[in-house]
Amino acid sequence: MTTRRRIVIAWALGALAAPLGAFAQQKAKIWRIGFLASTAPPPQVLEAFREGLRERGYDVVVGKFPFSAIGKARVLNQTAGFVKIVAEKKYDEVLGVHIIGPAATELIAEAGAALKLEATSEELVRTIHAHPTLSEAIHEAAEAVGGHAIHI
Repeated sequence: MTTRRRIVIAWALGALAAPLGAFAQQKAKIWRIGFLASTAPPPQVLEAFREGLRERGYDVVVGKFPFSAIGKARVLNQTAGFVKIVAEKKYDEVLGVHIIGPAATELIAEAGAALKLEATSEELVRTIHAHPTLSEAIHEAAEAVGGHAIHI
């Protein structure tokens, strides 16, 4: 773990604990704290995340959707990349989201909320994503988790 990542985690945990007081206890799932990289991570990193979940006992399913199939990405001429959602198979809880492509730093906020609220991929599907926007890729990746993506 890098020093920068440790600082971000420490800040997030401090912000989480401060309003609770000295004697309150709240369990934080550190592996759910998002982080951004300015370059695309190698495929091994994404696979290592999935394997880490399996080691924790999760049976996972993955939905992936390319930006090349999103109208807004085509208009922006930024079609490289994808959104990948990793969910728990039995209960459909979203366990991780990888976004590589245009506006990833903006789109990751929706993923952070989904992780914090222990949302399911079905709940992401039922969330309205305006058209044409890059956030439609999150909706489509959530559809792909259940094998229902129709726009590719």
